[in-house]
Amino acid sequence: MGSLQLDDFVAGWVGGAAAVLVGYPLDTVKTRLQAGQGYGSTFNCVLTVYRNECIAGFFKGMSFPLVSIAVYNSVVFGVFSNTQRLISQHRHENPNHPPALTDLALASMTAGAFSVAIGGPVDLVKIRLQMQTQPFLAANLHLKERTTGFSVQAVYRGPLHCVGSILREEGFAGLYRGSCAMLLRDIPGYCFYFIPYTVLCGWITPEGCLSPSPLSVWLAGGIAGAISWGTATPMDVVKSRLQADGVYLNKYKGVIDCILQSYQNEGLKVFFRGLTVNAVRGFPMSAAMFLGYELSLKALREQAQTNP
Repeated sequence: MGSLQLDDFVAGWVGGAAAVLVGYPLDTVKTRLQAGQGYGSTFNCVLTVYRNECIAGFFKGMSFPLVSIAVYNSVVFGVFSNTQRLISQHRHENPNHPPALTDLALASMTAGAFSVAIGGPVDLVKIRLQMQTQPFLAANLHLKERTTGFSVQAVYRGPLHCVGSILREEGFAGLYRGSCAMLLRDIPGYCFYFIPYTVLCGWITPEGCLSPSPLSVWLAGGIAGAISWGTATPMDVVKSRLQADGVYLNKYKGVIDCILQSYQNEGLKVFFRGLTVNAVRGFPMSAAMFLGYELSLKALREQAQTNP
């Protein structure tokens, strides 16, 4: 019972794919607001993207995350669930013992640390593809040969071309640009993700039920996602800026430099840019993710019991 269970990884993959399909358009808006210029507000950003790039602009670069973020979430859910069982086995000699708050926190932080290994390159490519056609002031960037007015022509032809360009120009380490900021975002962020979900599921589920209902999972997952993404916004801004940096110029030397430059140029409010979008998209994305995970996990375990 204490051994590695692969069904958590499979169910996590399904949940991750569901989350990408539901939340990607708002993720594009969030990235443009945090790392781009000239949008002003969320509504204006939506209108600008639609006017300049039509509906396709909201799904720019989605093919890569649809596959890779599903794998990324597979690792996150698999590591979290197996770490939680390992802790329960060690402390209570029973992997299915209800976890304490400290157990959930430790499992969440472990999942957050593991997530960066896969999520760093995935987020980098996604953000580079999302940002390459956003409005820039050509005069500020000295890119007249690659610009037309206030728009910049696409640098990358697709995910594979983007990865190849990064490896060629920045080396392997370039794929992990912004990984320190991502660690600072994800380690506490997953605590605010899995702990509220577990607590809310236990609170919503009627006493005597063996597992939460789909409605309970959807509601608890959505609330947990809104809390997690809302609290993670300041470091998410820093991560997005570091990862977008390099499409046309290298502006930041690291996390501290990015924080200082952003504060000096735009004030404290810049670290809360995209907060509304983060919280709003966090609900449906996380609701879909947890629902896909729990339903898939239930189906896999029922199948395993039917065909031992």
